[in-house]
Amino acid sequence: VRNLRDVGELGIGKNWEGTQWASGNLTSTTKHNASVVTSVLVCTRVYLINSNLRKMASFIKTIAFNNPRKLISNVFIRTFTKAELPQFETLAVSVPKKYVYHVELNRPKKSNSFTRTMWQEINNCFTTLSLIPECRVIVLSGQGKHFCGGIELQSLVQLAAEADELEDVARKARYHYNFIKYAQETITSLEDCVKPVIAVTHNACIGAGVNLITAADMRYCTEDCWFSVREVDVGLAPDVGTLQRFPKVVGNASVARELCFTGRNFDAKEAKEIGLVSEVFPDKDTALTKVLEIAENIASKSPVAVQTTKINLVYSQSRPNKDGLEHVRLLNSVMNQGEDLTKAAIAQATKSPIPEFDNV
Repeated sequence: VRNLRDVGELGIGKNWEGTQWASGNLTSTTKHNASVVTSVLVCTRVYLINSNLRKMASFIKTIAFNNPRKLISNVFIRTFTKAELPQFETLAVSVPKKYVYHVELNRPKKSNSFTRTMWQEINNCFTTLSLIPECRVIVLSGQGKHFCGGIELQSLVQLAAEADELEDVARKARYHYNFIKYAQETITSLEDCVKPVIAVTHNACIGAGVNLITAADMRYCTEDCWFSVREVDVGLAPDVGTLQRFPKVVGNASVARELCFTGRNFDAKEAKEIGLVSEVFPDKDTALTKVLEIAENIASKSPVAVQTTKINLVYSQSRPNKDGLEHVRLLNSVMNQGEDLTKAAIAQATKSPIPEFDNV
């Protein structure tokens, strides 16, 4: 199933009765009209937007119409609980407020520099948090003196040494390609996570740290924070997201290129001026306190509305407006049928407190 146009091609634009859909207990009725099928197709399309999950495409295509019950139970409703979140070596995860998860880079003695383990754990962490219903917003920060000191140079040396053990240039290239691809997917895991990610940086935010925060949804920093797209100084082009996201975040190609070409440091004031961060706070404690309040506010709102908003923002940022509008139209044709819209609308109309929304 590629998209909604397949509805017509597959000849399912009519009522179905007594089919396997009925035995799948999708609803309490025995007649399933095209709206049910359309909803599943929309969900399929939305599901495949997540680049980390595209590998499921062939699986979905294989079983979608052979065993729809298996499709629903194994693909769409697979979630994790807090207890299933693994213990990390380079990250610390806590829940400081209801529905708000706090992820901290946890290599303070090494300035939270990236190692292979950290690449793996960040990917694992954000992919898992995206599937935990009790998690609605994620705050990202770093323990110790600095937010992130970039990539640990020893890791780069080790990577080069391992590649050099391969004699054939094509195989060396493939080795580097695979590592870069995985590192890219790690940074993109913040973007693919359907929960809003809010980054709080302090002191140094260098290289991979800049890559990381540009994939977040919102960014804040402290007055002592300074930034650098440092890759050119170690002889490589930024290859895990900065060149793609940084210019869009700051909205000024000239400034973005200057910072990427020179690798120069820029401080919190300049970061605020160019739009990299939303606000600058006096210190880390103040920043985290304020950002957790913002996160708590977001978490109190309909998770369906918030997550759908993020999905469409990410989808639309690199596509024409027409495509983004079609995408949100498809999303809301399903999501607006849920109870959150009614509950929120009634609360607004009656000036009642924000209602409690179910997890999703």
